Amino acid sequence: MQLIQTIENELKKPAGALPAVHVGDTVEVHYLIREGDKERVQIFTGTILALKGRGIRRSITVRRIVQGEGVERIFPLHSPRVIDIQVTRRGDVRRSKLYYLRDRVGKKTRVKELLGEKVRQGRAAEKARRENQAAQANQAAEAADIDQGADQEAVEA
Repeated sequence: MQLIQTIENELKKPAGALPAVHVGDTVEVHYLIREGDKERVQIFTGTILALKGRGIRRSITVRRIVQGEGVERIFPLHSPRVIDIQVTRRGDVRRSKLYYLRDRVGKKTRVKELLGEKVRQGRAAEKARRENQAAQANQAAEAADIDQGADQEAVEA
């Protein structure tokens, strides 16, 4: 059992890498897709219908309407293909699964927005998390540049 847990700990994303998402939230999932030999990031925007699993197996079901047809996708949160998740709107719901939205069309599919101090604090925390990630990425890039510069000097000498 410990072997499985150690492998999961190696493969899952760091604690601050994922935002706190809840059922009813409207999110943008930045997903890496492959077309032939090229890769690009595609954004899937929709409402979270369900959260499933725990730990590295945690996944979200996101639904959106495209040209009058409902489209649902299931995203494993710890997948390396999920680049980023941005919460654009907090939903105020009283259920853990919003499968009843599948039967609704048009304006009936809207979820009430959660407002208040708690949301403002969450947005501030999310902004701080993103700034921290950007700072770490910049430090890593600078370290890589310094290493490349040292390698070039060694080659020239």
